[in-house]
Amino acid sequence: MNHAIDDTNIESWLELCLIKGVGDESIRRLLVAFGSPAAILSASEMALERIVRKSIGKHIKRGAEPARVSAALNWLKDPANSIVTLAEPDYPAQLLNIQDPPPLLYFKGNRDLLAKPALAIVGSRNATPQGLSNAEAFAESASNAGFCIISGMALGIDAAAHAGGLRGAAASMAVIGTGLDIVYPAKNHQLAHKLAKNGALISELPLGTPAIGRNFPRRNRIISGMSQGCLVVEAALRSGSLITARQALEQGREVMAIPGSIHSPLSKGCHLLIKEGAKLVESTQDILDELNYPASHWRQKKSDAQENRTGKMVQVQTRQFSEVFPSDEDEWLLKCLGHDVIDIDTLCVRSGLTVESVSAMLLTLELNGYVSCLPGNCYQRTAR
Repeated sequence: MNHAIDDTNIESWLELCLIKGVGDESIRRLLVAFGSPAAILSASEMALERIVRKSIGKHIKRGAEPARVSAALNWLKDPANSIVTLAEPDYPAQLLNIQDPPPLLYFKGNRDLLAKPALAIVGSRNATPQGLSNAEAFAESASNAGFCIISGMALGIDAAAHAGGLRGAAASMAVIGTGLDIVYPAKNHQLAHKLAKNGALISELPLGTPAIGRNFPRRNRIISGMSQGCLVVEAALRSGSLITARQALEQGREVMAIPGSIHSPLSKGCHLLIKEGAKLVESTQDILDELNYPASHWRQKKSDAQENRTGKMVQVQTRQFSEVFPSDEDEWLLKCLGHDVIDIDTLCVRSGLTVESVSAMLLTLELNGYVSCLPGNCYQRTAR
C-alpha cells in the first residue's frame, strides 16, 4: 500500500539522503512505499528489500555517517540556510514534474523566489563581450518582467545572467555543482555573496562535495527543470549549455537561442538549436511570446524599468555633463567593423585607413564603450 509523503523532519531527511550507496531513485521508490524518511529508517531490512536491492537495504540499516549529518545540522543554524524537501509545499513545482527530481535541495537565500516563474539563461564560459552584454541585458529585462533568472554560476554567460537578474525585480538563483559550503569557481566569490544576500544558491549535493566533472551535467537538469524556458546566449557545438538545452527539451520546456555571427564558433551551438526548432530570440518580447506571458504585465514592468533607467541616465549625465558620441570618422570605422570579431589588418583593408589611424580610433572607441578588445589583437563592436 502506498502512502503520501508527509514527513517534514529535516534530520530524518538528512540521515536518509546522506547514506552512501543509496541513490535518488531508490529514495523516491522508498518514499512512495513507506511515506516518510523516518518510516524508511525504522523499517526492517526484509521490508526494505521488497522495494530495493538487498545491498541498498543493507546500506540503509548501516545508516549515514553521524559526522556528515551533524555538519549539515550545524550548517542549518544559519538563518539563511535551509533544506527544501519533496514533502514541503515550496518545493519547486516545475522540478517535481521532471523524471528524476532530487529528494532534497540545500538552499541559501530567499525561499520566496521558489514561487516565482523562472527562466534559465546559459551559455559559454569563454564568452565574447557582446555575449556577456546580451546575457546581462536579457536577464535584467526578463527579471523586470517577473522571471527569476536561473543559471549555474559558471564564469562567462552564467555570471553575466546572474548579475542582470539580480539587478531586475525578480532576482536570480544559482544551481551549483558543489556543496553549498564551497564557492566554485573561486573567482565568483563576490557573486555568490550577492546571490546569497539578494537571491539564492541551490545544490542537491551534500556539504563538502568538491567540483567533480560528472556532477555538472547532472546539475544542469535542475537548472532546466526549475524553469519554464531555457535561453542559450552563446554556445560552441560541444558545450555544456547544449546539454542543458537538450535536457530542457526532454523535460518539455521551451528552448530559445540568440543568433550570432556565422563566423563565430560560439554561435554554432545556438544556430544548431535554431535549426532544430529552438525559438530565435532578438528581444525580450520574443521570450515572453514563447512562454505565453501576459503582455499587459510585461508592459507595466517594462515601463517601470524604463522610468528607473531614465532617472539613472539623468543622474549620470548630470555628473558627466555629456555623453561622448562617435565622430564621422569613428562612425565610418564602426560601419567597417560590423558586428563580427575582426583583426586590425582586415579593418585597415576595409576602411582604407592606416594602421596608426585605426589603432588610435579603436582606442578612443574602446574608452567610450563602443568596441571591446579581444585576444589576438582583435576587436568587436559592443551594444550601446
